[in-house]
Amino acid sequence: MQLKNKKAIVTGGAGGIGRATALAFAAEGASVAVVDLQAEAGEKVAAEIRAAGGEAVAITADVSNEADVKRVIDTVVAEFGSVNVVFNNAGIIKRKTATEIEVDEWDLVFGVNVRSIFLMCKHVVPVMTAAGGGAIVNTGSGWGLKGGGRALSYCASKGAVVNMTRALAIDHGPAGIRVNSVNPGDVNTGMLREEARQLAQSTDSFLAESADRPLQRMGEPEEVAAAVVWLASDAASYVTGSALVVDGGGIA
Repeated sequence: MQLKNKKAIVTGGAGGIGRATALAFAAEGASVAVVDLQAEAGEKVAAEIRAAGGEAVAITADVSNEADVKRVIDTVVAEFGSVNVVFNNAGIIKRKTATEIEVDEWDLVFGVNVRSIFLMCKHVVPVMTAAGGGAIVNTGSGWGLKGGGRALSYCASKGAVVNMTRALAIDHGPAGIRVNSVNPGDVNTGMLREEARQLAQSTDSFLAESADRPLQRMGEPEEVAAAVVWLASDAASYVTGSALVVDGGGIA
């Protein structure tokens, strides 16, 4: 029970890494707010947690919208009393070069991948500070640490996440708030299959390419979730400003 009595928010919690982490948080004793644009899918995750004896609420929200972010935090404080842990995981990808991507697509990627983290931190840090501290984990990417092909906006946004995480750790460490990023490689999620569609590749061949790394396989959402649980827990009490890579050796 590494997160016993903790009150957690998971954005992008309806599927993939977000869902796996919400379930893992609950299994470790946390009360969990599952935040996602997909109302039905978010409620399904929350119901799964409750059916297992945990405490969870689903909140439908666009985390790139400030009013929605404020509402999420207000709802969690009203339901659970405070916020101790935030996993900023909502994210999207557009597999396009600089000449291919439209300006509105670029803005959308940065809105979901970067602006959402800024907004959540802007409004949750005062709540965490009042509670005596907390832990924030942001989803970066291996491509936030090195470049990737036909993914300009994604690489740029995840690079921003990694360095924004460091800046947040510096600013809010004195308040007892730890901020780290988890940086997955290719993970067996719907987003990975969406990339295959965007690139007009067969899913099977794309997934085979994704396994081309030292461990010779894709990651599973639960493997990333385990890393997030550790970063959010007191076991990582002296870890802040770090960029933890969970990618099967992909950028080694």
